[in-house]
Amino acid sequence: MGLLPLLTSTLLFSWTTLNAATPALKITKVDLSIEPNATVKRDANVVLRCKAEVLAFGTEALNRVYAIYKDDIVIYNKTTSSSEDLLYRLPQARVSNNGKYKCKISIMGEVKASEAATLTVEGMSEPKLRLNKVNITEGESVTATCLTSEETGSLWFSFYDNSKEVENARVTSNELTFVPKGVGIHIIHCSYLVLVLPNSFRSQKSNTVTLTVEELSIEPVLKISPQDNVYEGDTLNITCSVSNVTKDHQAGELFLSQDTELLKSGRTSIHVNWTAHARTPMLTIKCLLYLRDVEKVVNKTVSVSELFSVPTLKMSALEVFQGDEISLTCRSEKLSYDRLEGESLIYSLEPFDYHMVRKGNGVFVGKAKTIDFNYTCTAAAKGIKKKSNVLTIRPKVPVSTPQIWVSGTAILGRKVEIFCQSGTGTPPITYTLWKANKQHQITVVHEFNKAANFTIVINEPGGLNHYLCTASNGERKPELSDKLQTPVIEPMTEAYLMVVPDLNDISEGHTVILICSFLGTPPVTVRWLRDSDDLNPLKTTTTNFNNTNYEFVVNKEHTDNYYCQAENRANSVESNKINLVVGMAMWKKLLIPGTVILVVSSLVMVGFILFTRSRRVRVDRTPESVWSSRKPDAEIDNDSSTLSNEPEVEYTEVVHPRSSDPTKNPLRKGTETVYSELQNSPHGAADHHDYGSVKYVDLNGDQQPGITQHSPKDISYSDLPMPVD
Repeated sequence: MGLLPLLTSTLLFSWTTLNAATPALKITKVDLSIEPNATVKRDANVVLRCKAEVLAFGTEALNRVYAIYKDDIVIYNKTTSSSEDLLYRLPQARVSNNGKYKCKISIMGEVKASEAATLTVEGMSEPKLRLNKVNITEGESVTATCLTSEETGSLWFSFYDNSKEVENARVTSNELTFVPKGVGIHIIHCSYLVLVLPNSFRSQKSNTVTLTVEELSIEPVLKISPQDNVYEGDTLNITCSVSNVTKDHQAGELFLSQDTELLKSGRTSIHVNWTAHARTPMLTIKCLLYLRDVEKVVNKTVSVSELFSVPTLKMSALEVFQGDEISLTCRSEKLSYDRLEGESLIYSLEPFDYHMVRKGNGVFVGKAKTIDFNYTCTAAAKGIKKKSNVLTIRPKVPVSTPQIWVSGTAILGRKVEIFCQSGTGTPPITYTLWKANKQHQITVVHEFNKAANFTIVINEPGGLNHYLCTASNGERKPELSDKLQTPVIEPMTEAYLMVVPDLNDISEGHTVILICSFLGTPPVTVRWLRDSDDLNPLKTTTTNFNNTNYEFVVNKEHTDNYYCQAENRANSVESNKINLVVGMAMWKKLLIPGTVILVVSSLVMVGFILFTRSRRVRVDRTPESVWSSRKPDAEIDNDSSTLSNEPEVEYTEVVHPRSSDPTKNPLRKGTETVYSELQNSPHGAADHHDYGSVKYVDLNGDQQPGITQHSPKDISYSDLPMPVD
């Protein structure tokens, strides 16, 4: 054999062996079907078919584990190696087979389940009723049996007597023993219920059976003596017995009662001597016979008159305070004197303690306690006792002297609340507000520790001092408070601001006094304000007078509008505004013109000096003074009249140096002054070369200087001094 065929055979054998050891499979589909149909009639043969489709290697049979579920509960298991469909049969289907079914298959760890399929079986068997007897006597029992035709599942049976379900008759057993209620004809039937949780299915009604119940021949007998003109305290002879007693009926029981009170019990006959009472106008006496489950009753009524009525306990006073004298009276309003035969009623008080003393039959006196307490009284005669209702006495706490006060601040012209309260006192308490001996307002307080409040309007200062209040919680004299001592605050009505000194006389460095006057009840808080900073008062002060002032030294920064704000406990007002203008200080006023004069004078002097220096000229060294000549006055006048533009003449003082030549005529001791006549040019510029000059020679002697007049053409221009810069 060649190598290739050998290798191929080896691989094929290995693959076959491996798949035989661990076959691969896949359950692709599981279906559950209901045959012949999902809805069938009762007694139909139903088959549940579970079909599975499986993919697997090879042809080897696989073990299949099937499970059939009904409402998620396993009802059938089967393991098979067959690949055929699993069949689960439900022969003669019943209502109990109703439900949801499911099939699950498991192959070598592979599990798959089908979808749920619902089976509905319609129809139930008709029940049949049987009774063990159809004629019974009252109190005798009967047994009923409810039969079904091969019905399966969980069954509950119900039995009915005249269409009413017999008590405790719903049982799992189809048999019931019971005692019919009452005599006469009873129609009995039954039905059953199949429980298929969470649902239930009820059958139709069974056939009916007629049951006849005959009345017992025995009856209870009740005798009462006397029955007429009975008063409480009378003795009644009462007998309760059974008629037609036989051996079969000796097991019965007798009960004698008056309302709910059992007087006596026995077998065949009972007798009592009972004292009648008059709790109600009519007494009902009962004789009851119980035989087996039968109850027979006979009733009789007896009218009973009162020997005396139920007593009433009363207190003489309508109200009482702690420690007050009280008187209690116990009395019965109605009495049968002929039946009492002169016997008196005896009254007693409960509890009878050291607080109370008997003052006669039915009269008790004493002092009220400090707490609430209860009393009752009892009236007794001929062995009969009657108790009164409970009398509760609640002693009041008297009111104490009330206190009166005002809430908050009392302001003239506004509403104010006045409170009045007593520290102690049982409510309700009546508070009355008085003004000058006249009743003003009334308030009733129904709660503890609560004050009465009155609202009034104050129309005059000191008006509150006329008010007081009273407190009362009964017939006692009202308690009186003190008069109200509360000041009335007059609101601020106006504020006026004035200034000292006069506004026109205020300058820097002056002391200014702002005076704020106002009307209103002190203390008054005054704030000094200015427009430029009205949020921050300059000063805040509190005074008990109707005016105050603010003093300060002013400067230019204090120029502003000033006002004051006055506030008391009622309100606040603002004054008029004063425009304060701070003038300049006096020394500043004087300094300014002086400074101006000084500056102007300085400017004038400086200008004069500068002007003088600008006109100074140099002169030749000559021993004599030279005077500039001018025309005679007559000529000047004429010239002025004829020539309006004749140049003006200016005089300039020129100092000539002394001559160094001794041969020249020396000047005498003194001052040599030379005046030069300068004529302005028509154009305003000085022309120093067009003028002649007049020389005045001062020889410092007694002689008058010689005056020599030269015409302009005789004067040498070179002799004139040169201007000095």
